[in-house]
Amino acid sequence: MNTLIRHLAAMAATVLLATAAQAQVGKPVRILVGFAPGGSADVAARLLAERMGGELKQTVLVENKPGAGGRIAAGEMKNAAPDGSTLMLAPIVVPVLAPLVFTKLPYDPATDFLPVAHIANFQFGLSVAANHPAKSVNDLLAWFKANPAQANFGSPAPGSLPHFFGVMISGGAGLDLIHVPFNGGGPLMNALVGNQVSSAIDTLVDQIEMHRGGKTRILATSGATRSPMLPDVPTFTEAGLNGVEGTSWFAVYAPAKTPAATIQQINAAVNNALKAPELRERFAKLGLEPTGGSPADLSAIMKRDSERWAPVVKASGFKGD
Repeated sequence: MNTLIRHLAAMAATVLLATAAQAQVGKPVRILVGFAPGGSADVAARLLAERMGGELKQTVLVENKPGAGGRIAAGEMKNAAPDGSTLMLAPIVVPVLAPLVFTKLPYDPATDFLPVAHIANFQFGLSVAANHPAKSVNDLLAWFKANPAQANFGSPAPGSLPHFFGVMISGGAGLDLIHVPFNGGGPLMNALVGNQVSSAIDTLVDQIEMHRGGKTRILATSGATRSPMLPDVPTFTEAGLNGVEGTSWFAVYAPAKTPAATIQQINAAVNNALKAPELRERFAKLGLEPTGGSPADLSAIMKRDSERWAPVVKASGFKGD
């Protein structure tokens, strides 16, 4: 009899937990994006939200909270109700790089975030405006040396991977390039086309359409191998910039104390969304490699990349505050 009672109690608890989890995500879901509309994080979030809405059977909205390299959105998510109704899609800079470069943050990824799911990997590229005389990386480096007053590069945010790629390029080429940060990839690329900045380093997602449209020219990409989207464009290593290599990623997070059942429900919705052929095709056109996985998988990726980039950040001497 006692065994039966315990079994029935366990079943009841499971049903209640599942019901609570469903109720917690039973209202419109916000995905916060800490960058401007039109940038890579924004595009990825909107494609994901479109599919997640069907999976969760709820409205999933994207809210842009640009500024401070994604830290404004992170701070808002930290203070949101831990009920599954507020999520954040963020690039590596928010949970991994920011703690390496800022001594004071409005959040602590270890205590304020719960990993939900890894979303996609992507490469970076170095580009110039279409009317720039440089046709290759060597051309651009020579142009920088001949025009020191205009030797600069833009990035979508200070303390971002594009920023550190620029630092590595600058040091490796023996230059003193000026870093010009922007609030997201969209504003950066508009500034590049408008000749307000001499070169840009950002995700291929942010650059590919303007490159295809003939408004900009991507000179090199950051992967270990050439991007399938740009088979004629060399990697940084092929262009002679040894050691300038790496990829980045997007991931989804929830506020701390969000129930485990809710995290699992959202994780399942994300993973199912990433399996959709339509989403995968659209991601691929943007240079995004869909990934997915468990919350534990995302935690392991964060640990790995923190250990990888910490020496690079330290060697750069950059401090965000």
